[in-house]
Amino acid sequence: MTLSIDRDTVRWSAPAGSRAGRPLLVLLHGYGSNENDLFGLAPHLPADAVVASLRAPGTNRVGYEWFPLDGELAGPLGHRQTPTTDRLREDGTNTAALAVLDWLDSLDEAPSAVGLLGFSQGGAVAVQAMRQRPEAVDHVVLLSGFVAPGDLPGDAVLAERRPPVLYSRGAADPVIASFLVDRTDAWLPRHSELTASVHPGLGHGVSADTVAEVHAFLQAQYA
Repeated sequence: MTLSIDRDTVRWSAPAGSRAGRPLLVLLHGYGSNENDLFGLAPHLPADAVVASLRAPGTNRVGYEWFPLDGELAGPLGHRQTPTTDRLREDGTNTAALAVLDWLDSLDEAPSAVGLLGFSQGGAVAVQAMRQRPEAVDHVVLLSGFVAPGDLPGDAVLAERRPPVLYSRGAADPVIASFLVDRTDAWLPRHSELTASVHPGLGHGVSADTVAEVHAFLQAQYA
């Protein structure tokens, strides 16, 4: 199955004609949300960046999705690690990440750098896009997300290149399964220059402290 990003639904922080040669930050929302959700972060991010917020290509009863969370991934079932759940997450993130990379390839104005910021399911897709094409993504912000199961040829490149990654999550997050947190905690230090934080009391969400971390991380990349 091939997915594609609807270009007409992308929310931009800068008008066409003013984006070339500036760092681009692509926002990937979580399951059941839409392109308007994370776009609220734009005023709190470094002014250097052009922000583009994408709408996931799949639909569900509450909004949009990068890959389905039904069947073996539905509710409590998704907190069990089985060969099936591993395959579904790997296949789902791979297909969605290809759609994001295809959209990047279609841009009319070339950015000076590309960063991906994803929340939850969108965060998993952001990391997967970097794993698929390390040369296309300069840095990643992973908020309350995870690294998908499986191995990719790009993993060896990342282990050598170690691109900057910010990984921030809540200690009280009930959504991301513990085995996915464990995988992410083990994988990221081996494949990135990692900045990581765990916020006590924070559930599956973003706090003011998280936003401040994102701003500082991105400012360092643009400097």
